[in-house]
Amino acid sequence: MGKRPPSMKQRVKDRSEVQQPREKKKPAPVSVPEDAQPPTAPEPSTVILPPALQQKILTVFSRAFDPVLSSPSFPTVLQEVKQALFNRDFAAAFGAEVRLEAYAARWSPTRALCYASVLIGLEEALRDIAATDAPSLRVAGKGPHDDEAIRQEPREDVRDEDGSDAPVKEPSELAVQNAKAQDSEKVLKVLAIGGGAAELVAFGALVGHLPNLRGDVTLVDSAPWGAVVDKLETDLSTPLPLSKYAKSEAARAASAAVVAPGRLRTTFLQRDVLTLPAGELAALVGPSPLLVTLLFTLNELFTSGGIRATTSLLLGLTAALPAGSLLLVVDSPGSYSEAAVGRESKRYPMQWLMDKVLLGSTDGAWAKVESDDSVWFRLPDALRYPIPLENMRYQMHLYRAT
Repeated sequence: MGKRPPSMKQRVKDRSEVQQPREKKKPAPVSVPEDAQPPTAPEPSTVILPPALQQKILTVFSRAFDPVLSSPSFPTVLQEVKQALFNRDFAAAFGAEVRLEAYAARWSPTRALCYASVLIGLEEALRDIAATDAPSLRVAGKGPHDDEAIRQEPREDVRDEDGSDAPVKEPSELAVQNAKAQDSEKVLKVLAIGGGAAELVAFGALVGHLPNLRGDVTLVDSAPWGAVVDKLETDLSTPLPLSKYAKSEAARAASAAVVAPGRLRTTFLQRDVLTLPAGELAALVGPSPLLVTLLFTLNELFTSGGIRATTSLLLGLTAALPAGSLLLVVDSPGSYSEAAVGRESKRYPMQWLMDKVLLGSTDGAWAKVESDDSVWFRLPDALRYPIPLENMRYQMHLYRAT
């Protein structure tokens, strides 16, 4: 791993994550034989996030992991993580907090931007499963019967100019009005299997970007992401530094936090999802439709956890998820997402295995809503981050429980 460039300018190169090859520059036009195959259509690109939001997301990472990015040992730790990932030794790559932080500082920023773009592109489908929030109709900080006692207390502090009692809205009325004001606000419940730094920031960006939406996100992973999640959760809701000379509304808006405090509720559970009892999985899912994500996780489960255990997880989700729930799978495209099956280790694409389980053996329990075999997420040149980041390519599949 070479030294980090001194410039803060991000240099974007067309290569994907650790396992992805570099994208070659387009060659000069050449003559094509008549019997050659016609050129394939260009791969689609994801929905682009507003540039200001993209930069805010990167600032969250650079602020949270500044000590990591500036540490002299960062290149060494990063190389250890890369080697472990190359060897598919995920326990070694993610078993220590110092390696988790290095991974989060290096690869999670691009992942978070990509995931946020995918999620915002699915806004309509996500709003359909978000539940209307039903806040308690009681005064904040009081018990369920305390507003009745408050209603009966005299209000000597409120008077008209002539000294007579001024009309006072009862606390219970205020609570009701506040509840009505939130009637249009919905809560999107999410179960992020294999979720960590990138997923948390992506959902924070989604909730912060879309009006009248709050998030209730449960991240489940076998790696100890807890401290990293806490750190990022704080920075997501912390405004960016604002110059004392910046007094315009535009400047204040640009410095606002990615997501306002209280709009994103996050729970992290360190669990091996492949060994979760059916009852615990059902409890995590709950009775209402939700979004379940497997973001660069499913192929890892097929590969390291095995076909049988991963199939059992997918069937367990099939049994537990309420109708209308969504399953979003994002992973590496093509041959980078293959799993070996049987004694002969015949390799099958992750998408084929997934479709065989969800669509071929569940008696119509799932419908595929959207699917892309290969999509590029490209970063604008204007973004700034302390180290170079790369574009990434992925496949995406969205299923709905029927």
